[in-house]
Amino acid sequence: MNTVTQLILLATATLLLFPGSPALATEERMVERDALLAEIKSGVYLTSEELGRNQLAPNVIQALRIVPRHEFVPKKYRKAAYYDRPIPIGHGQTISQPYIVAIMTELIEPKAGDKIFELGAGSGYQAAVLSRIVDKVYSMEIIKPLGEQARERLKRLGYDNIEVTVGDGYHGRPETGPYDAIVVTAAGDHIPPPLIRQLKPGGRMIIPVGSGFFTQQLM
Repeated sequence: MNTVTQLILLATATLLLFPGSPALATEERMVERDALLAEIKSGVYLTSEELGRNQLAPNVIQALRIVPRHEFVPKKYRKAAYYDRPIPIGHGQTISQPYIVAIMTELIEPKAGDKIFELGAGSGYQAAVLSRIVDKVYSMEIIKPLGEQARERLKRLGYDNIEVTVGDGYHGRPETGPYDAIVVTAAGDHIPPPLIRQLKPGGRMIIPVGSGFFTQQLM
């Protein structure tokens, strides 16, 4: 998705905190990850008026710290994996800016036991972050090569509580709903009514609304 230009709206994680493959607890490039986290925290503080909070929840910080972002970007861009900016992943798409991933995760207030639908799998990074907090993530990608790559990447890295399908996510995935939260990573000109119907009572959806070439609002 494009960088959102307008907003509305502790220790190393262990396998005890995040069950699964040892690949999830990698120490590789941890210094860079911690530096990125510091930059994200600063960004959250500076935009606290728009966000309605001045810091990230501990579970969001832990998830961002444990997920190796460099595994989700093309090899030629891996040196830039821990810069706070979007990176091209092919087919005209990007892996979102880490700050955007952080606040989208934060604002839906995910918790253990939740079931989340994500529209726009992309590289699989946002789903990976969510999966370290919630029980199950259902992710859908309209671009077939990206969806297949994301599925294989997540499987290789051991994220076994994420299910990636290829298709048009406008109508959601009602067969596995309703969901505690829905994350839409690609901007549209309106909020799809089918997605609203697939939220549980009290559930949250976060979505950038607006043109892909002009101002978007994160709602």
